[in-house]
Amino acid sequence: MMILRILTITIALLGLMIAQVSALETTARSALVIDYNTGTVLFSKNADVPMPPASMSKLMTLNMIFEALDAGRLTLEDTFRVSNKASQKGGSKMFVREGARVRIEDLIRGVIVQSGNDACIVLAEGLAGTEDAFAKRMTQRARELGMENSNFVNSTGWPDPGHEMSAEDLVFLAGRLIEKFPQYYTYFAEKTFTWESIVQDNRNPLLTLGIGADGLKTGYTAEAGYGLVGSAVSGGRRIIFMVGGLDSALTRSSEAERVARQAFYEFEMKTLFQAGTPVDRVNVWLGAEKSVEIALANDIELLLPLENLDKITAYYTYNDPVEAPISTGQKLGELIITIPNRDPMHFPLTAVTSVEAGGFLERISATAYILLRRIRAATSGG
Repeated sequence: MMILRILTITIALLGLMIAQVSALETTARSALVIDYNTGTVLFSKNADVPMPPASMSKLMTLNMIFEALDAGRLTLEDTFRVSNKASQKGGSKMFVREGARVRIEDLIRGVIVQSGNDACIVLAEGLAGTEDAFAKRMTQRARELGMENSNFVNSTGWPDPGHEMSAEDLVFLAGRLIEKFPQYYTYFAEKTFTWESIVQDNRNPLLTLGIGADGLKTGYTAEAGYGLVGSAVSGGRRIIFMVGGLDSALTRSSEAERVARQAFYEFEMKTLFQAGTPVDRVNVWLGAEKSVEIALANDIELLLPLENLDKITAYYTYNDPVEAPISTGQKLGELIITIPNRDPMHFPLTAVTSVEAGGFLERISATAYILLRRIRAATSGG
């Protein structure tokens, strides 16, 4: 027989101090906020819609360079020559001179801190021969990584109808850079970079606000609006987020800061259940013991929305009785937790101890019990 038990999870049980909170929201045209440690989506708005990414697409250019460095095809001390095309490119610039040879590390910092379009083109031409060839490689690599809503026409994010990315792809890419290339990710936190006596500040406005921000990239074109892909760490939690399509640099800064702060303030990690603590006892059929305790195999630690704590539900199910023999750790049921706006989560309930199969007397007793129930059923049916 299937047994179902409802558990009441109350705010008092969770031990959380609840302040008045509001749901994450933004005026951005598209946005995505995720908790890096758990992969939990905290907020999503048009996240899978391709859009002009402007300079935020430079993250893909950097990914290609970091992969080449990681594979040993490049070193930070290698140099690339600056072409006329690179030196004459408009927009944000590192101000490299035509004909000069520039170290890869300096070009990387020129892309990250100064958002240098010229530095991007030098890297693209140095790695692939031409910027067009490099952009094709970017698109191919994006497909291999599962970035289905990205297409690249250039290395810079310069406006082009075919050049687009989604918030989903940008956040995925940011997470990849953090996870796969920690030795290079530190460049994103640099507040200034000087090239040939020209000092430029990092365009990321969050780096100086004391919210734990340590990357990644801003972007702006008339068509794309103002956007930012960011990451921040607070209290052991890292979040990655993107806001795009905003109407001014000031709005971009304030919206990005607000989204980051809310992502930390409105969600909290909490251990709901501990491994090994029995939640119920299951009857055992034909066993040396008449019952066995069941418990969770692992602690359940979840990122919880403080706004909807009263809407979290939990229940568990198991078959009763269960036939012996039973091994310690054998799955006998499952715990299901539901949190608003998320799919139900399933966790196995396992036997705390083993139960051997019963001997001759236990089996005789069980057989007699079955016969007695059948006789009673037959006589009571008229």
